[in-house]
Amino acid sequence: MDCRVKPGNDAAEITDREKRMPEITVNMAAGRTDEQKANMMRDITQALVTHLGVDPEAVVIQITEAPLTHKMKGGKTFVERAAEQKK
Repeated sequence: MDCRVKPGNDAAEITDREKRMPEITVNMAAGRTDEQKANMMRDITQALVTHLGVDPEAVVIQITEAPLTHKMKGGKTFVERAAEQKK
């Protein structure tokens, strides 16, 4: 969530606008269905409404997906990891 504090303000002085407009970016490996992603975004929106008291119309969520060949964990791409699991 991006809640930037404007220069000269301390964390206690975050503006009302910033409190109302949370923007969430989810980074993930490609491969989930559109339905799965939409359901996840709905759940995230509801969590922000419940826990931060924001209006759901103010919540912006963006998913950034990476191909499995462009995402790595433990020194191996997700494609390499999947191939090893099949052995």
